[in-house]
Amino acid sequence: MKVALGCDHGGFELKEAIKKYISDKGVEVVDFGTYTTDSVDYPEYGMKVAEAVSKGEVEQGILICGTGLGMSYVANKVKGIRCACVSDVFSAEMSKLHNDANVLALGARVVGLGLGLKIVETWLGTEFEGGRHQRRVDLITAVEDKYFK
Repeated sequence: MKVALGCDHGGFELKEAIKKYISDKGVEVVDFGTYTTDSVDYPEYGMKVAEAVSKGEVEQGILICGTGLGMSYVANKVKGIRCACVSDVFSAEMSKLHNDANVLALGARVVGLGLGLKIVETWLGTEFEGGRHQRRVDLITAVEDKYFK
């Protein structure tokens, strides 16, 4: 599995911990930055990860900022992206199981290290259930196709 990571300054420390955690589990990581805690604009990093997922360069993406909200907004502007901003394990699981989320957004200031790693572990370890949920994902794609030509 190949996963893209991206963060702003507020998410840098959690991104580094996630990178080590999933790399140690054999996941190939593509790190789109940022690479320090110096202030940066999150849309730049969110777009890099979302575009890599959209183009099929990686299977999934994880974005981290202070709340996860800004990153999820920008990622969801990219065609083909279903980014879920979550702060609990149940939502992480459901975002994959029922909604086939391909990008996860986390708020470093919301979830912290321990919960953040558990969310990532759950999200990466959950597969899309398909079935009746595929019809709903297809409806999301139809909305996207209508507005993003």
